[in-house]
Amino acid sequence: MKQPSLSVAATLAVIVMFMLIVAGLNKSFLIGGGALFAAALIFAIIGDRDGYRFARVTGFLHPFKDASGDSFQVVQSLMALGSGGIFGVGIGKSIQKTMYLPEPHNDFIMAIIGEEVGFVGLLVVIILYVILIWRGVIIAINAPDLFGTLLATGIVSMVSIQVVFNIGVVTSSLPATGVAMPYISYGGNALIIFMTCSGILLNISKKRTIERNYTVEKYIV
Repeated sequence: MKQPSLSVAATLAVIVMFMLIVAGLNKSFLIGGGALFAAALIFAIIGDRDGYRFARVTGFLHPFKDASGDSFQVVQSLMALGSGGIFGVGIGKSIQKTMYLPEPHNDFIMAIIGEEVGFVGLLVVIILYVILIWRGVIIAINAPDLFGTLLATGIVSMVSIQVVFNIGVVTSSLPATGVAMPYISYGGNALIIFMTCSGILLNISKKRTIERNYTVEKYIV
């Protein structure tokens, strides 16, 4: 919040909320904490009427009203998606990434993917994310202990929230934020962190498999 980076603060808050729900926190505490978070979020937006937060929140509702101002990035993203159509213009043939759409390699990489491979290619990418998140949820449910469950929940929440936020921003369904697309957006540090998280998820899954096999063998013997 002080940096300022409202999107990162909101992402962290939602991750913690999911972990607390899975941990079994009392509903009254969850409702109270959620209300405080919502109030703080509203205050941070409304209290910044002359800043970028308020402009972004109001801009995504009617992006074409200020196409050359605060909504420039979102409008260019929508143009990229529209240009891609069903099958795209071809890999490497994007026009919007050539000095039209800011941050095409980072926050708005999905717009370029949609332009180059079209709706079909974008749908394939989204399906892959759904499969990844679904498998992560299965791992969290079948974790051998509570720590593994909470750890897997946090990792899956982090990935899923960033995917939802990024797609929402690219399609102007959510206010523009600085949330990158996991595993795809440019950035070495982020890629290392997400790959490490994937390794942790696989480790949690492996321990469950080993315990299950040991139990079956013991039962047979």
